[in-house]
Amino acid sequence: MLSRNNLVLIFLVLIKFLVQYLAIDSGYELHRDEYLHLDLGNHLAWGYRSVPPITGFLSYLIHLLGSDVFWVKFFPAAFGAITLWIVWKATEALNGGLFAMVLASSCVFFSALLRINTLYQPNSLEFMLWTLVFYTVLQFVRTENIKWIWIGALAFAIGFLNKYNIGFLALGLFLALLVSPQRKIFSNRQLYGALALVLVLITPNLYWQYTQNFPVIRHLSELARTQLVYVNRMDFLKEQFLFFVGGLPVLFLALFSFFTHPPFRKYRLFFWNLCFTLILFTYFKAKSYYAMGLYPILFAFGAVYAESLLSGNWKRYLRPVLLAIPLLVIIVMFRIMVPVLSPPEIVKKSETFEKFGLLRWEDGRNHQIPQDFADMLGWSELAGLADQALEKVADKEHTLIHCDNYGEAGAINYYSKQLYTDAVSTNADYIDWYPLDAFEIRNVILVKSTYDDDPEREREREFFESVELIGQINNPYAREFGTRVWLLKGAKVSINEILREEIQREKAE
Repeated sequence: MLSRNNLVLIFLVLIKFLVQYLAIDSGYELHRDEYLHLDLGNHLAWGYRSVPPITGFLSYLIHLLGSDVFWVKFFPAAFGAITLWIVWKATEALNGGLFAMVLASSCVFFSALLRINTLYQPNSLEFMLWTLVFYTVLQFVRTENIKWIWIGALAFAIGFLNKYNIGFLALGLFLALLVSPQRKIFSNRQLYGALALVLVLITPNLYWQYTQNFPVIRHLSELARTQLVYVNRMDFLKEQFLFFVGGLPVLFLALFSFFTHPPFRKYRLFFWNLCFTLILFTYFKAKSYYAMGLYPILFAFGAVYAESLLSGNWKRYLRPVLLAIPLLVIIVMFRIMVPVLSPPEIVKKSETFEKFGLLRWEDGRNHQIPQDFADMLGWSELAGLADQALEKVADKEHTLIHCDNYGEAGAINYYSKQLYTDAVSTNADYIDWYPLDAFEIRNVILVKSTYDDDPEREREREFFESVELIGQINNPYAREFGTRVWLLKGAKVSINEILREEIQREKAE
């Protein structure tokens, strides 16, 4: 028979799943990034330009399950639920009672992870694996059982194959071990055996990077040049307080506990790991959410410490207050954190969204709805236009769908009803998937975004016998609003050669 604690844990996990599915209004579609990640499953490899290989393997599994939205959303929800479970078990390992376990889990549950866990991106698995690595460190410090080193090494290897950011965790943990009594682990041969296991597991990806001239370096360089250059270091640090705002009291208690609670002094390396990793992220001007994986494990310490402080006499009556804070904060923030409101409803409440800076897009201007939500609209409409264009082509086997960006290509591939050709783009991983050796291109369905500098397609008119505008995305709330679909028929020149030159030029740049 299940214990009361396990029944509560199962209840929280089930509620976590339910909330993740209810946190998206039915009017929204998948996010532009999700379409790219799903397409990776159609091109299995040991690496990609955008992400390491794990996402591709998961997408392949999703395709086997039918590619329905239910399965797309299942995995991030599952990784979020497992994160919550790990925090519960960490609290239990620290001898926390039911109050501490519920408090720690609530701080993780009612946080920005609610939004992260709605999106099929590497982040949900990333933060779960960071938490698992920290859990193995906690258990090793607690028990000195060498098995936890091996489990941690396995978790780290999977994390590396999911997202390279876990390298910051490793470096921060290494520095934390150096300044803590646990540095004696460096004299343990088992550690180096575990590191050898990591190397064996990640070698296929490292070899792929080598054969492809290390696209990860080019990707990081482009990221630093186009995005991270605009990151303000002080903003990075200030935004750390926003992800788990309802759990801040518990987080601060955790940091104090390493110095004031005698049973936790041996775990002080977690404090130093937080400091060193945040310093590294700050120095490299990382995006603020990169550091989210640092915090879930800390709530286990803070909750247990809170439980000990609020024991006996009148202090016990403060426990419900501490439990209520994360819930009350998420009730206030829920409707602006996740897309539960339709675009017209957001417009009606625009003042609230604007107050939190959520209407400001990458272009620096305010728009009707948050950019993140606008990236979830207009995609099926676009795919319908592409299918409409293909219906006008008799020679479908020699037709290519050429898009401006990965979101357009991925969305067409996901929603399109035709089975003749896949959409591609010189953007992201799609640049490697052009079927230029498979057939001679005679017709092109061209998808051009609103920032197009040739709105009448004068350039293509000299290459094709006919150029026809099929239509455009008319959803005014979509980020792709105004994106046009053109049908170019009857190539007069070799389109294959033109595209080869364009692809070579893009890769060179």
